[in-house]
Amino acid sequence: MIEIPTDLPAELAPLAWLRGVWEGTGVIDYEADGHHFSAEFTHRVSFSTGDGGYLNYSADAWTGDGDERAPLLAEVGYWRLARPQTAADPGPALLPARTAPVALTADDIEKLRNAEGGFDIEVALVHADGTSELSLGQVRGPRIDVATDAVVRPATAKAYTAASRMYGLVEGHLLWAWDVAALGAPMASHASARLAKVQ
Repeated sequence: MIEIPTDLPAELAPLAWLRGVWEGTGVIDYEADGHHFSAEFTHRVSFSTGDGGYLNYSADAWTGDGDERAPLLAEVGYWRLARPQTAADPGPALLPARTAPVALTADDIEKLRNAEGGFDIEVALVHADGTSELSLGQVRGPRIDVATDAVVRPATAKAYTAASRMYGLVEGHLLWAWDVAALGAPMASHASARLAKVQ
């Protein structure tokens, strides 16, 4: 059963099951650039409530422990329901809202439900190497599927052109799978992990 905290903004209710800090292990299995990448790794993910209708996201992954620990990934971002911005929302940049904030209700959010019974979501991520991803997809109960709509990377970053991710809550664990197109290889299975809530 998914419990939705009463202090949560209505637009975060469909994503409430993600909140918390999750940690566990996973495996990398990917072929690119004439090399087969294969390893086990540890992954730590945090979803926390922001000051608006979004979740803050951060994630780190590494192989080994102690002196043998080698970083693999560091990324941060924001997860939100896709909804048109109104005069009651601040932005862009530092522009304040033009009208008083309006607290959305559960009925308002229900109107955002898509034809498949889920809610469209937008995920903006930035990797430590400067690569940015905008992913679009949907949340349906305790499952999320997203795919990149755009990837922007600096000239100094390694080639990474597309990705899709799946997250699911299964028996109290956060399971995820990540497919990527990177280093000239086409989209293929890249990594997966099973995480337990630690906070």
